[in-house]
Amino acid sequence: MSSLSQSHRILFLNTLAFTICFACWTLNGVLITYLTDKGIFNFTVVQTGWLLGIPILSGSIFRLPIGILTDKYGGKIVFSILLLLCSIPLFLLPFANSFLSFALLSFFFGLVGTSFAVGIGYTSIWYPKEWQGRALGIFGMGNAGAAITTFIAPTLLNYLSEKDPINGWKMLPVIYAATLVIIGILFIVFAKNKTNPGVSKTIPQLMSPLKNLRVWRFGAYYFLVFGFFVAYSQWLLPNFMNVYSTTLVMGGMFATLFSLPSGVIRAFGGYLSDKFGARKVMYWVLGSSIAISFLLMFPKMEIYTAGPGVLAMNNGVVTEVYADKINVNDKTHQINTKKDSDVSTESVFPVKKSWQEIVVKQNQEVKKKELLAKGITQINFSANLWVYLVLVILIGISWGIGKAAVYKHIPEYFPNEVGVVGGMVGLIGGLGGFFGPIIFGYLLNYTGLWTSSWIFIFIVSVLCLLWMHRTIIKALRSKSPEFTKEIEDK
Repeated sequence: MSSLSQSHRILFLNTLAFTICFACWTLNGVLITYLTDKGIFNFTVVQTGWLLGIPILSGSIFRLPIGILTDKYGGKIVFSILLLLCSIPLFLLPFANSFLSFALLSFFFGLVGTSFAVGIGYTSIWYPKEWQGRALGIFGMGNAGAAITTFIAPTLLNYLSEKDPINGWKMLPVIYAATLVIIGILFIVFAKNKTNPGVSKTIPQLMSPLKNLRVWRFGAYYFLVFGFFVAYSQWLLPNFMNVYSTTLVMGGMFATLFSLPSGVIRAFGGYLSDKFGARKVMYWVLGSSIAISFLLMFPKMEIYTAGPGVLAMNNGVVTEVYADKINVNDKTHQINTKKDSDVSTESVFPVKKSWQEIVVKQNQEVKKKELLAKGITQINFSANLWVYLVLVILIGISWGIGKAAVYKHIPEYFPNEVGVVGGMVGLIGGLGGFFGPIIFGYLLNYTGLWTSSWIFIFIVSVLCLLWMHRTIIKALRSKSPEFTKEIEDK
């Protein structure tokens, strides 16, 4: 078997395993919501939030040690053990009968989220430098596993609960667990272990790249493009339901339209990173994230403000007052009355209406330039649903490309520590997925604006772009001081 075909087989197994793992990682989003909605378990809002977040947290914080193990022992061994071990808490989940037991088992099966760190290290050593962006991008398409769960799990739950509404749900985690076992066996049988001979063997040597500021900069990028992707995959559903009054099914469909393209486009992001360079791609990604999040910052709103009023043209007495005019002596002042027509909710741009309300009475004496009718202007911005949806899909696609570009950097700068560096970057990104909804919730409570989350994303995008640009400028100045001075002098 040729080296390339062997590499493709490993890539296929890695991508398949990561897709299933990502589907399991996001299982609680559907399962806990279903159990609470049906009244099978009376979890509080706080408990529900923790049960949704615990798998994300455990799958994030353990990416670093799992990445270290991958560098040290190889992806086949680590991936096989991970798949088989994480099936155990899923097999036990049907026996959970309290918040504590659900939380504990969710913590352990959430470790499937560390599969990303395994796959990154295991995939990169099978491909030459010019192929790594595409290979890692294809592997990263496993993010689409979240969309698979969104599509399949609700249908399975309804089907399994037809005959037994109380206990039917228990088969769902068993199905997911059995799938992990099958993929684990496929890995044992068909995968071939491989480690990088240049990898350091001691733990302190493996951890040494974490002292490099570059690792944390890559982590900041990934906090944005992956962390906020995971966060918004959860946040969009209540967003659509509260702001646009969509149904649960329609809101879920819109959330899927955000997450699915973002996962699939990652392979294209790897291709672009190989062809044009990861740095150039990240400029476009961060720039588009700034532009689109800026457009998404504007809330659905209705504003009333002072408009053009009507002033007396001379001194005199108000002789007649009508709905559409006021007579002062022999002078007639026209009044714009309020029209009862509704402002279109389909408008893309803000819609303005102005009218006047009379503030004087008949026989009242007025002076020149005195206010006869105050002006009122109403500005209505519907934040059109379809425009909003398109922008959300576009920023998801941008982040999907960015996820591949971030990981294209890692084997270039840290060829012998891909697992540990990839694990650390993935850890930081995963924490973004855990803390994102919490931050968004606090911002919503403080400001009262659903779009406050986009304001936060806009700020983070700007900071990431400034950090990257400053680093590049600093590097150019240090490596080519004479050329830089020549440019600045012109």
